[in-house]
Amino acid sequence: MKILLVNPEVPSTFWSLKNALKFVSKKALLPPLGLLTVAALLPESFEKKLIDMNTSKLRDRHIKWADYVFISAMVIQKNSAKMVVEKCRTLNVKVVAGGPLFTSFPELVPDADYLVLNEAEITLPTFLKDLSNDCLKPVYKTTFKADMHSSPIPLWDLVDMKQYGLMGLQYSRGCPFNCDFCDITSLLGHKVRTKTTTQITDELESLYSHNWRGDVFFVDDNFIGKRQRLKNELLPAIIDWMDKKNHPFAFNTQASIDMADDEELMMLMTKAGFDCVFVGIESPNEESLVECNKTQNIGRDIVAAIKKIQQFGMQVQAGFIVGFDNDKPNVFNKLISLIQDGGVVTAMVGLLNAPRGTKLYRRLMSENRLSQFPTGDNMDCTMNFIPKMDINELLDGYQNVLNTIYSQKHYCKRIKTFLENYTFSNKTRLKIRYCGIKAFFRSMWQIGLIEKGKIHYWGLMLWSLKNPRRLPLAVRFSIYGFHFRKMLKTINPQMKELAAASNE
Repeated sequence: MKILLVNPEVPSTFWSLKNALKFVSKKALLPPLGLLTVAALLPESFEKKLIDMNTSKLRDRHIKWADYVFISAMVIQKNSAKMVVEKCRTLNVKVVAGGPLFTSFPELVPDADYLVLNEAEITLPTFLKDLSNDCLKPVYKTTFKADMHSSPIPLWDLVDMKQYGLMGLQYSRGCPFNCDFCDITSLLGHKVRTKTTTQITDELESLYSHNWRGDVFFVDDNFIGKRQRLKNELLPAIIDWMDKKNHPFAFNTQASIDMADDEELMMLMTKAGFDCVFVGIESPNEESLVECNKTQNIGRDIVAAIKKIQQFGMQVQAGFIVGFDNDKPNVFNKLISLIQDGGVVTAMVGLLNAPRGTKLYRRLMSENRLSQFPTGDNMDCTMNFIPKMDINELLDGYQNVLNTIYSQKHYCKRIKTFLENYTFSNKTRLKIRYCGIKAFFRSMWQIGLIEKGKIHYWGLMLWSLKNPRRLPLAVRFSIYGFHFRKMLKTINPQMKELAAASNE
């Protein structure tokens, strides 16, 4: 049996970082971890090939080679996924589809032959059994959650690691919290399920043996869901493994802001090699946090929590949302102040959307406020419901936030705020790599000479030279900022069009 696994193209968004990746000659941020795991679940006797459309073109000969095309996608990949399914249909090759897009919105790409939904560790074996017995059904789904102990090491041989900015690894699924706008719990559940410590060290060993050296992203939606197991088992094992291998990786992940309450946890994470964490902060407005049931953020000094995490050696990337029913016109300036004061260099500010299956979706449906499908990109100026705030006021405020925080002046100031507060790990040595040198010179040309606002870039570079350990991060953040400003050039016209349409 010949299986072609296809990862559809991700459009250029704030979080694709496509313009930034060009500085280091990379084509995509992450390989398709889900498909690589599915590939490892397939029988060894099957021939497998993987086409990631973010790094290479999908050609007819690839599809014709296959007996089946396996495709997995997120909602943001729907247009590319639809094109792939249509092409397979034209070439008379059957499509097996799964992932969040096909689980939550199968009607957006309706022509897949077979849907293998939810968690593949459960539904794929049933599909494979029916395949061998020539009695396939259109849909395979389950309400059960997979035992993570059955999840295999991803099949890294199927991708060219040199094309990517970082590698992915999953320790847990599920989240103990219940934020109204988040569909993680509807997809993966509240109960946090984890792999064993041995599984994780084996996966690290696999990445190492494939000659990966660099950043590794733990893709868990909340890495700290089981703190005691982390502190007692996993993190000590990672520390030991990293020491033996001379620290080949730098880790980053996603977590909740309450990690700031656990100094032992942060100390162990930093010692293990974690230097960055993405946190869902959402709003500076207490009433909006109550509205969306963001309980872990309520009654907390957010800026102080951010700075504490930074002082323990981890950069805080953060997500923010505007468009809550309780948002008032002053929320935009409060948000700018929070981001600037906290030194949140990489801030994802999006408009609120209601994914299917969430409490927010059900509430808005009961209020007859739903308007369209979500696009999967909460920074493309679209909302799938009618907000309470006047849409023009909301879009104007949102545009002002983005244009302010990603202007060269405010962005470079924020980098300095972060670096002044950030504590570098004693195990983090100043490593000079060829790709870093190349990125530095490209940034000098593109940002320091061609782009407007170059005075702020040069001011940051000169300031960073006072402490050379700061320079690599200053260069990296400057390159990220270049990408964010490029994306703003596409977003600003969209907001003008939406405002004009709403006035009509």
